[in-house]
Amino acid sequence: MIHLYSDSSPNGFKASIVLEELGLPYRLNHVRIDAGEHRLPEFLALNPHGRIPVLVDDETGVTLFESAAILLYLAEKTGQLLPTDLQGRWEAIKWLQFHASSVGPIIGQRVHFEVFAKQPVPVAIERFRRLTDDAFAVLDQRVAEQPWLAGSSYSIADIAQFGWSHIARIIDFDFSQYRHLSAWHERVAARPAVQKGVTLPVAATGA
Repeated sequence: MIHLYSDSSPNGFKASIVLEELGLPYRLNHVRIDAGEHRLPEFLALNPHGRIPVLVDDETGVTLFESAAILLYLAEKTGQLLPTDLQGRWEAIKWLQFHASSVGPIIGQRVHFEVFAKQPVPVAIERFRRLTDDAFAVLDQRVAEQPWLAGSSYSIADIAQFGWSHIARIIDFDFSQYRHLSAWHERVAARPAVQKGVTLPVAATGA
């Protein structure tokens, strides 16, 4: 049995989406961050950083945190959602890494400064808005040339990026001026597994 420990967040939704896409049986454990459950000793034993998602695979004995690692593990475990040709595989991994090292941290910091910071810091807000737009422009150019981030096939790279574009839409970080990225977002959002995945453990109502 696969166990997913998650909450409603961009990173959490990536894990629930990929499990739904793959059709793998799993047990969902809701870690309520607002209630501080991510700081309980039993959760910290799984991820000492106290972040979701965490995946535990009883079959292999593997325990993973970090959403990109979880996506890559499940793709390799099943032989799905990762191109099998050398170039396509590394295109998917490259864009998965772009999400993990650039898009996620940038939008995450923008969310903090625009949504959660108790005192506004205009220079930080301006910086992360600019960096967000730069990242969106890169993604827009990519999906203007190819239907999916890895090329011709939908992959874990698309799932990873969608976690953040989904939240960007919810909290009105507008990217409608990037028409190719917007069209890509709608293609991903139309997938039944994605529509279910973004409701688990509950649908997001904010960042």
